Amino acid sequence: MERRAGGLTGNQIKWIAIFAMLIDHLAWAFVPTYSALGQAMHIVGRITAPTMCFFIAEGYAHTRSVGRYALRLGIFALISQAPFTYFETGKLQLFSDRFLATGDPSEAFSVIYTLFLSLLAVWAWDSIRSALLRFLAVGGLCILALPGDWMFFDVLFSVVFWIYRDDRREQAKQFAVLAALTVATSCALALLAGQPAYTQLFQAGLFLCLPILLQYNGERGGSRNSKWTFYIFYPAHLAVIGWLESLL
Repeated sequence: MERRAGGLTGNQIKWIAIFAMLIDHLAWAFVPTYSALGQAMHIVGRITAPTMCFFIAEGYAHTRSVGRYALRLGIFALISQAPFTYFETGKLQLFSDRFLATGDPSEAFSVIYTLFLSLLAVWAWDSIRSALLRFLAVGGLCILALPGDWMFFDVLFSVVFWIYRDDRREQAKQFAVLAALTVATSCALALLAGQPAYTQLFQAGLFLCLPILLQYNGERGGSRNSKWTFYIFYPAHLAVIGWLESLL
């Protein structure tokens, strides 16, 4: 991706995503989901997942070692598992009681697990020459992502951001198509669960990432240690919010 003057650095955009994530998780913990405030906070929160997927593709392009990058994501997925479950269930354990009792895979793992698989999907798409094997590899990773937060959506977002990385307009266009399908799928799943489709319309907040990502100037920004910010903040803020929720 070309560099240009002005705009926002990668570090600045990541901080926007972190702030949006904090708003989203505070809403899940303390604000009724279908209140006007809750919906507004969740709409803002949709910025985070595709933004992090965008930087999975960017990180893959710039990393000196994909293996070390994947290892880092894998380690922090493990570190984040207990805080994630604590935030979701209020219990200090690796998995929810529902998962332990029934094997129900819904959101059994944190989003860093899903981002780990997303990186593997980008790696597979870039390195596998056979179109059939490439689709099979990405499809298999989508299946593995089903128990993760954001499921296969993060995998597909990351691959789309990678494929169209050299054409910002086409990248935005293809992501918009995928985001629309994500909203439609979420509404359909709500109907299957016996809920009104409108309960998932806040997923349309995904589109809010586009004007932000289009401001990316190709510069990393921040310090050498800035890459650790999200990895550390993610489990830490889940643990703190989970603790505050237990107090209230």
